[in-house]
Amino acid sequence: MIARLTVLYDERCILCIRCRDWMLKQDAFVPLDFLGSHSQRAIDLYGAIPWLGDELVVVGDGGEVWAGPAAFLICLWALVDYREWSYHLSGDTFSKVAVRFFVSLSRERKWIAQWLRHPGCDDDRCRIAHTTSPYR
Repeated sequence: MIARLTVLYDERCILCIRCRDWMLKQDAFVPLDFLGSHSQRAIDLYGAIPWLGDELVVVGDGGEVWAGPAAFLICLWALVDYREWSYHLSGDTFSKVAVRFFVSLSRERKWIAQWLRHPGCDDDRCRIAHTTSPYR
């Protein structure tokens, strides 16, 4: 039985930081510890994991390791409001969609992070100047 999970995320990626912050606000069935994958502590504890720093990695307290889409699903599984979604997304019907979504998100995270750094974005909100639309 998994009693605790350690989420190793890219602490240099604003999208990853925002995802971490979002997960911290969620109620969880399983406590989540977050550790930057490039930190010395992560390297000391988990440096033998080949995906460390390149992929989202989750480590269970029993030594289980999930990476990439599987790590994404185990994070959802740990959260009260998203456990059922983790089951749906890992089933036959949606598993390929979930994998494609996570791989695309991961591949484009640098672009998304740049967008999130837009000068109109701070905290958890983005403001876009309202202009008069010629289509009104």
